Amino acid sequence: MFGVNSSVDFLKMNLTNARGTKVNQKIVVIESDDWGAIRSAHPNSFLAYLKRFPEASNNSYLKYDTLANSDDLNALFEVLSSVKDVNNKSSVITFNTVVANPNFDKIKVSGYNAFVFEPFRNTLNRYYPNEQVFDLWKEGIQAGLIVPQFHGREHVNVPVWLELLKNGNQDLSDAFEFGTWSTPKGSYSPSNIKIQAALDYVDPFPKEYQMSFLSEGTALFEESFGFKSQTWIPNNFIASSEMIDSAKKFGIVGMQGMKYHVEPKGYNGAKKHVYKGRRFGMASNGMINLVRNCVFEPSQSNAGNAEVGRCLNQIQAAFFWKKPAVITAHRLNFIGALKEDNRNKNLKLLQTLLNEIKKRWPDVVFMDSAGLVELYLNSDMR
Repeated sequence: MFGVNSSVDFLKMNLTNARGTKVNQKIVVIESDDWGAIRSAHPNSFLAYLKRFPEASNNSYLKYDTLANSDDLNALFEVLSSVKDVNNKSSVITFNTVVANPNFDKIKVSGYNAFVFEPFRNTLNRYYPNEQVFDLWKEGIQAGLIVPQFHGREHVNVPVWLELLKNGNQDLSDAFEFGTWSTPKGSYSPSNIKIQAALDYVDPFPKEYQMSFLSEGTALFEESFGFKSQTWIPNNFIASSEMIDSAKKFGIVGMQGMKYHVEPKGYNGAKKHVYKGRRFGMASNGMINLVRNCVFEPSQSNAGNAEVGRCLNQIQAAFFWKKPAVITAHRLNFIGALKEDNRNKNLKLLQTLLNEIKKRWPDVVFMDSAGLVELYLNSDMR
C-alpha cells in the first residue's frame, strides 16, 4: 500500500537522526509553515492572475496556497480531533504563523517608499468577511488542535521587493495589482534573492529592517494570541546567526528547522548551508534545536499513498534512534479555497497517516513544537 524508501533515502534518514539528544517517548510533532500569510492572488482574482501568469499553474504554491477559509479549518480540525494519542490527546499541528501582510493601498500611495503592514487578522477579515475565520483559529487553539508559533512578521523581503517595484519591475508591478508579491519566477536581478525570503540579503546587512521584523513581529504575535512564541522558523529557513541569537531577546528559546540552517547571501556573497550544531537538543548558543526529520508534502510530491509511506518510514527511523518525529507539512497541503480537491485528497492522506501512526505505535505522544522545547528544557536530557 505504501511506498518504500530508496537506499539513499534510508542512509539520509539515519544520518539525520543519529546525532543529538535522545528521548524516551515516541513523540510526533507536525510543523506547518505559512499560516497567516498571503501567497497566490485573492480567490476572487485568482483566474485573472493565472491568465497574466500562466506558468503559475505549474507551481504548487501559486496553484493552491492562500489564506485558509472556514471550510479549510473545519475540515482540518475534524481530521486532527479524530485521532488520539496514548494520553487521549488529539493530534495537533504547530501553526507557524506570519502575523502581518502588506497593506498594498498604503504602500502604493507612498510611491513604494514605505512598507506598511496589516495584522493577519485584518487580512483574514478582508479575504473572508462573513466567515469569522480568526474565531476558528481561537477555537482550534482552545481545543488543542493547533498551536501557533512565530514564522515572521511578513513573508516577503521588503527591501528587495520595494526597490524592484520602485524600479518598475513589470512582473512584480502586475502581481502587486493582484494583491501579492508572488510570481512564477520568484526572484529578479540584481540581487536574485527570492522575494519570499524575508531575511536574505546581499551586503550591506539591513539590520534595522531585520531587527524590526523580529521585534514588531514577535510583539504582534503576542498581541494576536495572548502568549509569546517560544520557537521560530525563519522564512525559507534563511536567517543569519546574528538574527538567530537576537531572537532570544524576544522570548524565542527554540529554533525549528532542517538539519542545517541557511546563512544569507550576505555571508561571503553566497548562501551557506551550516550543518554544525543542528541536532536535537541544546545548541551552543543556549537555544533548543528541533530538527525536521520527516516529510509530508503531498501537494508538492503528488505521490499519494507513497507520500504516506515515505513519512512512516522516516518516523520509524526517528524512533529507532530515539528521536522525536518532526514532520514538515506546509499549509498549502490543507488549502481548498483555490482548488477544493487539493484539500480533500490531502486530508484523506493525513487521516491515513495519523491512523497508521496510531496503529503502528499505540504509545505515540502527539506534541507541538513549543511543548517539545519545554520537554528538553525541563528534563535532564540535555
